[in-house]
Amino acid sequence: MNLANKLTLARIFVVPFLIVFMYLDNFWTRVLALLFFVGAALTDTFDGIIARRNNTVTTLGIFLDPLADKLIISAVLISFVGLKELNVPAWMVVLIISREFVITGLRLIAASKNVVIPAHRSGKFKTTTQIISIIVLLLILIVDSALWKFYGFRSKELLTSSGMNYFLGWVLIKMPYWLMLLTTILTIYSGLSYINKHKELLKE
Repeated sequence: MNLANKLTLARIFVVPFLIVFMYLDNFWTRVLALLFFVGAALTDTFDGIIARRNNTVTTLGIFLDPLADKLIISAVLISFVGLKELNVPAWMVVLIISREFVITGLRLIAASKNVVIPAHRSGKFKTTTQIISIIVLLLILIVDSALWKFYGFRSKELLTSSGMNYFLGWVLIKMPYWLMLLTTILTIYSGLSYINKHKELLKE
C-alpha cells in the first residue's frame, strides 16, 4: 500500500478517537479532538498531492478518499447534535448528510452512462465551509471545557453576567446554531447546483 492510501486510511482510523475525545467533556481531550480533525483535514490535502506527484493514483485511493472525507465530517456533525454545549438541531445535520447521499447517487448514475461529474466550485466552497464550521465548534467546546476546568462555570452562565462576559456567553451559546444554519444553506445550494447542471442525467 502506498503512502497516499496510508494517509487516507489514517483519516478513517482517527474517527472513533475524535468522537470519544469530544464526548469526554475534558479540556485536554477536546484539544486533542481539534488536533485530530485538523490533522485529518491536512492529510486530505497531502494524500492527493503525494499520489499525483509519485504517480501512485490507485483505484483503492479513488474509492477511499471521498469515503474518508464524508465519514469524518458526517461523524463529527452527528456527534455535535448529542453535545449539550452546542445548539445544533438534528434537522440541519440530516439535510447536510442527505445532500451527500443525493450527489453520490447522481455520480453513480453518471458513471453508469460513462459521464464524469467534475468537482464544482460550489462543492469545494461547501467542503471548506463545513471544515471551518467544525473547527469553530470544536474551539467552542474547548472554551466551554476551559471555563469549567479553570474557573468552575459553564459558558451558559456568562449570560447572567453583563458587558464582555455576556457577549462572550452569547457568542459561545448562539454561534453554533447560526454557523450550522449557514453551512446547511450553502450545502443545500451546492447540491441543487450539481443537480441543475446535470439534470439531463435524470430525464430518462
